[in-house]
Amino acid sequence: MHHNNRVVCPVCNAENLELKYQAAYEYSYKIDANAPGVHNTKELLPYMYDSREQMGAKQYIECQSCGTNYPVYFDKWTKGITSHMIQEAVDSAYMAQQ
Repeated sequence: MHHNNRVVCPVCNAENLELKYQAAYEYSYKIDANAPGVHNTKELLPYMYDSREQMGAKQYIECQSCGTNYPVYFDKWTKGITSHMIQEAVDSAYMAQQ
């Protein structure tokens, strides 16, 4: 049984968990007369792109003690999310891996 404020790894029972979010983006720069990208006038600055498209994303909770990953998906972080909800997501991902 888990305590209300704890989120523990089902494999090793450690509390050392991190939520990780990986994302891949493709940045596009229009080629024009003065520089690559409409927004770049003197030099190519990577943050001055003309368009950006997300190519992929992955969310997971990783135990820093044993290295186990639990795939999860949270579409919104609100003030209503609790440690109990996170523990349920970890437990569900663990059971799906069994």
